[in-house]
Amino acid sequence: MADGSAVPNVKTTCPYCGVGCGVSGAVAQERALSVSGDKAHPANLGRLCSKGTALGATVGLQGRLLEPTINGKSASWSDATALVARRFKDTIARHGPDSVAFYVSGQLLTEDYYVANKLMKGFIGSGNIDTNSRLCMASAVAAHKQAFGADLVPGCYEDLDLADLVVFSGHNAAWTHPVLFRRMEAARARGQKHVVIDPRRTDTAEGADLHLAIAPQSDVRLWNGLLAHLIRIDAVDRDYIAAHVNGFAEVVEALEELDQSPAAVATDCGVPVEDVLTFFDLFAAHERTVSLFSMGANQSAQGTAKGLSILNVHLATGRIGKPGGCPFSITGQPNAMGGRETGGMANTLAGHMDFAPADRDRVARFWGAPDTARAPGLKAVDMFEAIHAGKIKAVWVMATNPAVSLPDAGRVREALERCPFVVVSDCVETDTTAFADVKLPALAWGEKDGTVTNSERRISRQRALFSAPGQARADWRIVADVAKAMGFDGFGWASNASVFREWARLTAYENTDRVLNLSGLSALTPEAYAELLPVQWPVAADGRGTPRLFVSGRFQTPDGRARMVPTRPKGPADAVDAAYPMSLNTGRIRDQWHTMTRTGLAPDLCRHAPEPFVEVHPADAEALGVKDGALARVITTRGEAVALAKVTDRQRSGGLFMPMHWTDAFAPSGRANPLVAPNLDPTSGQPEFKHTPARIRAYRETWKGFFLTRDSLSLPPGLDLVWRRIPHDACQQHEFAGRGGEVERAALRKVLAKGLTGELVTYEDAATGARRDAWVQDGRLTAVLYVTLTGRLPPRDWLAELFAEPVLNAQARSALLFGRPPGAPADKGPLVCACLKVGAKVVQAAIAAGAASPDAVGAATGAGTNCGSCRPEIARMIAASVSVSSKEPVHV
Repeated sequence: MADGSAVPNVKTTCPYCGVGCGVSGAVAQERALSVSGDKAHPANLGRLCSKGTALGATVGLQGRLLEPTINGKSASWSDATALVARRFKDTIARHGPDSVAFYVSGQLLTEDYYVANKLMKGFIGSGNIDTNSRLCMASAVAAHKQAFGADLVPGCYEDLDLADLVVFSGHNAAWTHPVLFRRMEAARARGQKHVVIDPRRTDTAEGADLHLAIAPQSDVRLWNGLLAHLIRIDAVDRDYIAAHVNGFAEVVEALEELDQSPAAVATDCGVPVEDVLTFFDLFAAHERTVSLFSMGANQSAQGTAKGLSILNVHLATGRIGKPGGCPFSITGQPNAMGGRETGGMANTLAGHMDFAPADRDRVARFWGAPDTARAPGLKAVDMFEAIHAGKIKAVWVMATNPAVSLPDAGRVREALERCPFVVVSDCVETDTTAFADVKLPALAWGEKDGTVTNSERRISRQRALFSAPGQARADWRIVADVAKAMGFDGFGWASNASVFREWARLTAYENTDRVLNLSGLSALTPEAYAELLPVQWPVAADGRGTPRLFVSGRFQTPDGRARMVPTRPKGPADAVDAAYPMSLNTGRIRDQWHTMTRTGLAPDLCRHAPEPFVEVHPADAEALGVKDGALARVITTRGEAVALAKVTDRQRSGGLFMPMHWTDAFAPSGRANPLVAPNLDPTSGQPEFKHTPARIRAYRETWKGFFLTRDSLSLPPGLDLVWRRIPHDACQQHEFAGRGGEVERAALRKVLAKGLTGELVTYEDAATGARRDAWVQDGRLTAVLYVTLTGRLPPRDWLAELFAEPVLNAQARSALLFGRPPGAPADKGPLVCACLKVGAKVVQAAIAAGAASPDAVGAATGAGTNCGSCRPEIARMIAASVSVSSKEPVHV
């Protein structure tokens, strides 16, 4: 760990998506960090995406929680721990164990998850601990349990290399799991086929062999139609079914309730019948098929049925447990799997055990906890509804930001405001910490030390690169200290290695048939734990891992046979109508992560999509008066947001898409999740983020402007403006728009000018309403404010670069007033490659000069040569430049 001096490379694991990439980090001095991909790690073989590449820019201490606070005032750890313990004990004594709750996160390490789950379920005696993985993977978990008998992911990343066909079902891998997508690029070179099922023409869909832009909520209909077709042409594996699968006859009977002809399926899914037949034929022809499914399938009121319909097809064809053949649920967080394993979800106990009496009693015996919960607790959305209703009176939020990330987020904020006692343990200030009575400073990535499990069941080590800053502590220790202060035994671990050993022993305890078994890791010495290499569970006694599950055809059901489960297509929980005629879909973008608490610290990650946007189809935009590049209002029954309109035929007509990342700190008017209705899958409890009835209108601002300053700012209440913050290397860019008059603009100028000193340089044009203010102190630019009523605003990049100048020269001062850069403008265009800072105009110039492939563009510009996340966009730009008569896709 670094204390200010240089240290050798430390091998750790990336904190972002579920790929679980190995990272090699070197600390030069203070908190300066350089990172590279770990070439020895089997998950990524040295590759990193744009987010992983920029990790070195995110390890500063700005915005960090560095000391405990009580009611906003500094407190000692002993006082804060004692208060949390006392308030939880008092609440339980007065109202029972179900009056308290933990809401935890896939950002926690497995050791953290285990300790939190042990405290809540084992010793407090309530099931009320749930994880933000409920928002990502709960439907896949439910489908796995019904089909396989436990939450078991059968495949491994090698299957993506070996498959002849990959189906992406609601999975924009090019953006959300780009390192895996690069592996499949290589497989395409030998002929691997790609089919994308997604209402949007994403970067993954752009280069695919087939894109099925299905209507919202028609996934089950499509997959059932595929299964019916395979049965019709006798392309199912009846020998495999007879030997290993139950429920086939019941599924066939359910399929016969509807017309399963390709024409009927195509009509219901809203896609051409020729495309449906192509999909069916591709699946039938390729035995080595991997079906990847992610948020587009899971985040639905029908998510469990979607997952089961995919699993049904693979079970009926025997494409499971075989090289290059499996259904594959891809997780969204670095340790969503670890949380699922340790019982971080409200409806499970640790070690893939449930609340059946035998399982519950086994866990209680192991923990020595006779009060272990006997029933599941409340799932995420229901938990916060119970807080809102006053049924839960104390909640502890760990390493997550529900005030932004949950659906109907405005109601979540009301719930937190009403809750008598709110504890938040996190590494940074968030929208959620604003509601905390007690804040507890936790370690961040680069300081944490423990294990995580990725999407292919591979356990990897996160290792500390830095010493703990301030008074920050490991999450497992924070929870264990509270448990001891509550009077509970069994929380006296000396180290994270001790926690891991206990967790591993639990997986092996009285284990005769559970697949999740870490017996080979249950006696690790501290030294062996420190040096632990990546390994896939189950882990045998000799330490060997297991790449694929179900190779023998035996599953974790009482009779060892998999279960096919009938699924029936249903319409959306909320149908569109005349008042809300469009379907709002929310999701992620390429360079951001969750609620931007980490990626928002890296300016390069904020350039590709610098502000909230809403995608809308050209026909819808024209009918509603929405202009590309102008602000638009998106309205649902739950709330309203304002975002930049992107008019594009990549969006299905009748649909809207908004990213979910922005927060109060970056764009309070652009938050997407307050708009989302809290409709839930009845089995998994996972919210429906992919369909909320909505409408869109032009915002019709009367003026707009921007403010560049060295520090970020938050506007005081009372200014009814739309604003967004975009980080740069040397300054912060704030964009504004309003619908008021001069009084509104004058009020804004007064707020912005407060505290600014030095020379004020001003230009004003009463005819156009343009005003330009610049503040210069000791020769350095400290702030710039440009406002216009009718004119255009200049590019911001050259102004942002002036903040890096130690002294402004006369030419730069003049340029501030003229509103344009000195000399020939160097407009790079929108950022394409975040790693090497290559703009669209540079890429377009290379294409015009003859670069006809992403490789050729990379050779000319460097774009796409580092992580490759931008290669699909480069391929799209190349395709847009070729003759409209050419229909051949440009492969990435």
